[in-house]
Parts: sequence; structure tokens; C-alpha cells
Amino acid sequence: MDWLIILGVVVLSYIIGSIPTGYIIVKVKTGQDIRQIGSGSTGATNVKRVLGKKWFFTVMLLDAVKGALPVVLAQIFAHNCIYPGLSAVLAAVAVLIGHSKSVFLGFKGGKSVASGVGTILALNWLVGICVAVIWSIITYTTKYVSVGSIIAVALSPVLMWLFKAPLPYIVYCAIGAVYIIYLHRSNISRLIAGNENKVRE
Repeated sequence: MDWLIILGVVVLSYIIGSIPTGYIIVKVKTGQDIRQIGSGSTGATNVKRVLGKKWFFTVMLLDAVKGALPVVLAQIFAHNCIYPGLSAVLAAVAVLIGHSKSVFLGFKGGKSVASGVGTILALNWLVGICVAVIWSIITYTTKYVSVGSIIAVALSPVLMWLFKAPLPYIVYCAIGAVYIIYLHRSNISRLIAGNENKVRE
């Protein structure tokens, strides 16, 4: 029975993670398909290219909520399972996959940064805030969202360890960081080539 509950949590988390907030907002506001614009990502950075800074932050907030919600639900409804910590971590993993491989968009999507930060906030709010602050500082100083994202998520397992979080949370952050950095491989190539887009000039 416990495994059925956990399976239900994972499926629901994936579906919630798959909700393409950036795609929906751009489609409603402009009628355009964001997958045909800029990087083709449905994330906040690409939304900014179409709708500006206001919607950049709006999509980031919505994606963070989308990341946190399934983890919170897993903590509430699966707390009596044999592996309550595992259910929350699996929910977080499902969100990351859902955001980047949305069932509603032919298994394409964004790079799971904001959603990932949302999952971390739900697992350990102090670590989540630290990750968000690091992202903000690095992005502001370098002017590259990708650099801020890569450094922030790379530090997340270290922060989980420093805040003495449970081992599954540390492992999740390590796996999530590798996955998110992998999703940024095209950005890394552009950074090396010197033609990555800046968030501001």
C-alpha cells in the first residue's frame, strides 16, 4: 500500500511539474509558441525575451511554487509511509523531469532551475533561500542567468550537508544539480564560445 501511495505521489508530481507555465503565459499574451523563439526553452529566461522582466519574475515564481507544491503534498499525504523522506525526494525528482520533459509539450520544456529551487525550499527552506540568494548574486554580478543557475545548483548539496539535512535530501540535490547542469550544456558551450546572452547589458 505504501508503494502505491508513493507511486501516486510521483505520477501527480510529474504532472504538476509538466504544467508549462512559460508556454501558457506567452501563448495567452501573444499567441506565439515560445518553443519557436530564442533558445526554445519554456523557462523564465526565454519568456523575458518575449514579455520582459515582469513576466520573467512571474514565471520564476510560478515555477518555484510548482516545484514546492508536490513536495509539500508528499510530506503531508505520505508522512505515514515506511519511507516518508523518500516520497518527498521522489516527488522532487518527478517535478524536475516533468518541467524539462513535459508530457503536455511532447516531452520538451525548460531547464528546471526555478522548479528545482522550489523543491529545495520545500525540503529545507533555509537551504532554498541560500540557493536563491546565491543565484541572485551570481546572476547580477556576471549578468548571465546560466552562470548563476549552474553555480547555485552545484552548491545546493553542499548547503544541504552544512545544514545537516537528511542524507536523501543531500543525494537529491547532488543528482538534481548534475541533471540541471546537463540541461545547460548548450549554455555552457555558448559561454565558452563567448556568445551566451546576458540578462542585461
